[in-house]
Amino acid sequence: MKTCIVFLLFLDVSFFAAAQEPSHEYDSTLARQLGADEYGMKSYVLVILKTGHADIQDKALRDSLFLGHFANMRRLAEQKKLVVSGPLAANERDYRGIFIFDVGTTEEAVQLLKGDPTVAAGIFDTELYPWYGSAALPVYLETARKISKRNP
Repeated sequence: MKTCIVFLLFLDVSFFAAAQEPSHEYDSTLARQLGADEYGMKSYVLVILKTGHADIQDKALRDSLFLGHFANMRRLAEQKKLVVSGPLAANERDYRGIFIFDVGTTEEAVQLLKGDPTVAAGIFDTELYPWYGSAALPVYLETARKISKRNP
């Protein structure tokens, strides 16, 4: 009887230990490289671009500022600071687009935004928020480049 109880306890402990293991393939090296916590998540800064106060009528100047906006986005993506970006559909809040920066603080994000000519000129105003999301976002851009025929 004692042997049976010990065996059942061993079986119970073994089952409990197995239940604690991830049910999928966990890559600790990749998790570490991406800065993932135990949930596969990490902190970012979400930036909402919204219509700013500037009303620039000069088409050449406006076009130049937007060329600089896209060049800045490409530069930040190459530096792996910008992990997601894109425009928003028309809405009642005048939100125009988003950035998700792979930085630890909103102060760091503010510094990155200083390099965006559309923000500096007041075409866009910004709202910044700490955001907690998948640590896999940085590898999203690698895939996005492979499926896009054109770059902005």
